Amino acid sequence: MITLEIIKQAKERIGSVIYDTPFSYAPFLSVISESEVYLKKENLQATGAFKLRGAFNRIASLNDEEKACGVVAASAGNHAQGVAYSASHFGIKAVIVMPESTPLTKVDGVRYYGAEVILHGSSYDDAYAFAKSYEAEHNMVFVHPFEDDEVIAGQGTIALDILECADDLDAVIVPVGGGGLISGIALAIKEINPAIKVIGVSASGAPALKNSYDLKKVIDTTSVRTIADGIAVRDTSPKTLKYILKNVDEFISVDDEEIASAILFLLEKQKLVVEGAGAVGVAALMHNKLEHLKGKKVAVVLSGGNVDVTLLSVIIEKGMIKSHRKMKLVVTLIDKPGSLMQLTEILRDLSANIVHIAYDRTSTDLDYGDANVTIHLETKGKEHQNEIRSVLQTHGYLSSEYR
Repeated sequence: MITLEIIKQAKERIGSVIYDTPFSYAPFLSVISESEVYLKKENLQATGAFKLRGAFNRIASLNDEEKACGVVAASAGNHAQGVAYSASHFGIKAVIVMPESTPLTKVDGVRYYGAEVILHGSSYDDAYAFAKSYEAEHNMVFVHPFEDDEVIAGQGTIALDILECADDLDAVIVPVGGGGLISGIALAIKEINPAIKVIGVSASGAPALKNSYDLKKVIDTTSVRTIADGIAVRDTSPKTLKYILKNVDEFISVDDEEIASAILFLLEKQKLVVEGAGAVGVAALMHNKLEHLKGKKVAVVLSGGNVDVTLLSVIIEKGMIKSHRKMKLVVTLIDKPGSLMQLTEILRDLSANIVHIAYDRTSTDLDYGDANVTIHLETKGKEHQNEIRSVLQTHGYLSSEYR
């Protein structure tokens, strides 16, 4: 088993490369959760995620013969960038196998550091199997993202950083995918201050490790589906489960809707870009999954910020609709000159900003002489939207909403 001393040695080994990321009070989240919340912002780490800590510690621990062989890894993105960065630092070859669905921003991030990228399979586990065969065929050193003592020790250095800033915490909330991060953090915290609760949060669409924790034995799943691609791990690691069962006090999950709302909240209120995996702890607090922490001093690890821009744009758009800042209407009007202008004038007088408009007179659902106008509006909240609906109805417009 890893010891606290090993984690302290890792901190010394990686100290010249790792950023001392901010540990900051989160006022808005504290109000919402009724807790005193602090954020450990590993999304601001050198490669955009905590994974650099473990990857660098592992590669720095290789002997000269192993370094000459080069390294290979499997990853959905963040571990890949950590390995690529670390290999570049030591001037050794790196090959990274990534699932074919990996966001382009993460693929480009790996290539930026000079590593060769191989896209293979539909999940991390498919990429992992291919990378292991590649390791044997090319006599390279495999750097596992979580099932490795040096990697786990490197991730555990986050706990040392947190406790240097606040040693009087009641709880630390940690994202969980494969379990390497929480294994290292929980071990260090329980060695230093066993009274601090360690709480793991996973995505409900990747339930293997939570199920294993609940049943106290290894449980694998057949598939994963979550927007939190950084923690979308299908199978349970016996190594990390052992650490988790020993040191983690509680394990919960959040769904994709909750994760998306946390990403948007962090973007708007904390001015932080955080990926789905990094936002699960905030999601748990926002959606009352941890009510027993009310009135407590809590740290939340934001594990990464390498979010796919396409996904982020969808989250923002849906969030605007849910928060009544956008609405989408289909309005039926008489298809004659001036009809559309009359409608838009009504919306202008209501201070509703039209951001998109489409005109359809050929739908088979329409009576002859009618047309459907599809309108996307920027609005000022729920009351404003109710006013728009009421006024349109008063003027005789048939309308429906879609999402």
